Amino acid sequence: MFDQIPSTIPNTPLLDKIETPKELRELSEQQLPELAHQLREYLLYCVGQSGGHFGAGLGVIELTIALHYLYNTPEDRLVWDVGHQAYPHKILTGRRHQMTSMRQKGGLTAFPSREESPFDAFGVGHSSTSISAALGMALAAKQQGPKRKVAAIIGDGALTAGMAFEALNHAAHTKADMLVILNDNDMSISRNVGGLSNYLAKILTSKVYHNVREGGKKVLSNLPGALEIVRRTEEHMKGMVVPGTLFEEMGFNYIGPIDGHDLDILVQTIGKMMVLPGPQFLHIITKKGKDFKPAEEDPVGYHAINKLEPKPTLELAKPKPVTPKYSNIFGDWICDMALDDERLIGITPAMEEGSDLTRFAKEFPERYHDVAIAEQHAVTLAAGLACEGLKPVVAIYSTFLQRAYDQLIHDVALQNLDVLFAIDRAGLVGQDGPTHAGSFDLTYLRCIPNLLVMTPADENETRQMLYTGYIYSGPAAVRYPRGTGPGIPVKQDMCALALGKGELRREGKHVAILCFGTLLGQALIAADELNASVANMRFVKPLDEELILDLARSHDLLVTLEENTVLGGAGSAVNEFIAAKGLNNSLLNLGLPDRFIEHGKPNELLQECGLDNQGILKAIQERLFSDKDNNTLEGQSAVRSAKKIS
Repeated sequence: MFDQIPSTIPNTPLLDKIETPKELRELSEQQLPELAHQLREYLLYCVGQSGGHFGAGLGVIELTIALHYLYNTPEDRLVWDVGHQAYPHKILTGRRHQMTSMRQKGGLTAFPSREESPFDAFGVGHSSTSISAALGMALAAKQQGPKRKVAAIIGDGALTAGMAFEALNHAAHTKADMLVILNDNDMSISRNVGGLSNYLAKILTSKVYHNVREGGKKVLSNLPGALEIVRRTEEHMKGMVVPGTLFEEMGFNYIGPIDGHDLDILVQTIGKMMVLPGPQFLHIITKKGKDFKPAEEDPVGYHAINKLEPKPTLELAKPKPVTPKYSNIFGDWICDMALDDERLIGITPAMEEGSDLTRFAKEFPERYHDVAIAEQHAVTLAAGLACEGLKPVVAIYSTFLQRAYDQLIHDVALQNLDVLFAIDRAGLVGQDGPTHAGSFDLTYLRCIPNLLVMTPADENETRQMLYTGYIYSGPAAVRYPRGTGPGIPVKQDMCALALGKGELRREGKHVAILCFGTLLGQALIAADELNASVANMRFVKPLDEELILDLARSHDLLVTLEENTVLGGAGSAVNEFIAAKGLNNSLLNLGLPDRFIEHGKPNELLQECGLDNQGILKAIQERLFSDKDNNTLEGQSAVRSAKKIS
């Protein structure tokens, strides 16, 4: 048991010999427990150096070793769900010396990536995809002929999503040769762990049992009713000690639950199951944060950690931000709003802590619904509540709302229902990379009829827009980024903003910057250099058409700015409006480029995308000099200002 994170590279002589799973498979089974200890200690050190997902990886150390020990990876395919637990997998597959670069710009990704390693069979980041992907690989192996084995590793949380059950159902229908491993660290069905379950696993995976079972079915199939009686008897006996009736009914051969930290039973059980024909389901029990005492005692708090600060006490860094995070603004607002309106219902798809709904869940437990990893259900649940006159608020990350797009359109917007979407993690989120970036929400939201779309520039606007969207008669969305804002004081009094109305924050000449969202501060800095006007647009839908017309008539160049993909975003909405009015203003759209932005610190990524103040200045400079007729700028003041950064 470890009490603290190592501050120096630990002594791991056995792990040092392993560069790839090939060397791992040369070890004896008796050496594997010691390897697990060294791997766990090394993982603690690496995450302490880089920060990142923590508890999940500690919980699958033994499972990861057993899988790479038995499967001929990368020829055999291991598909990890979500990827939070894949750090030990990365260490054992040639990336051990790069682990301290995890989640840093130019370093290793936070999740499995096909581009990063051939051992990463499938790129992930969102949950509940592993069984579908593994099934596709298993069916491909069957069609193409190679003797390739496939296993999917999914957690109990990810198994709550409908997609996982859709895949299980199809896998059983195809009778594909594949193994699904349920890594269960918090399920109520997991009581039967220990000697009896381990003993049953040995019996149920044995060739003798399998041959007798299948042979008996063939003999009894000729006797009317006999096969059904035996089947029911088998299910009844297994159901008394094994919580796998559901999976058996779906067509899987279910084994478990077994101790996921017992390497001996893991190697024996997986070794037998991986060669059995048809869909196999292994249920293992693990402990999140295994063998690191603080994580075992607080698995939620240690789901992920910040980089370990160099302190003599080796305490984990717990920075105290001067200003509240945007999620805190939402958390306070929903509690205040719930006191005023008993119709308010809070909904989240397994993001209670991330969306800052913890206090709301405690103070209003009857009005709080964590639906687990089921985004589609979360949105349609909200629609059903709204049909009955309640006022649901769906707290969801931008990247996860993508998974419920059909429900957003058909179940909410089409029926013009009163549902407020509090969309967190909009824009670039940083170290978690493209799978978690909210790069597309303005694009996919603004094309939906009936939907009000708002982009606050600061903390106070976030609170007031949440209120505005809540009292709006119809579906509304407020999108805000991860982390802290510029430090604008938040007014406790809630006041609805005028729908579709922005504000002019700075008056200048020739160039007008139309900012949608929290890049407003960068826009104002750039505007000071060019003496440009700056508008805080606030609303993407409806647009403030009057303000745009005023700026278009008094300025030559209109620059739109957003932390969303340029393609189809708020800037595109301005372009469409300008074109429809027949105006001939020069237009420049600034936003995220047409590519996936890799991981790094948020300020590094903004600079890379040209969305910091210097990048904004440079882009405007290039446009000013590319215009053929600078006389339209009424002199050269704007050009001279642009030269300052050339």
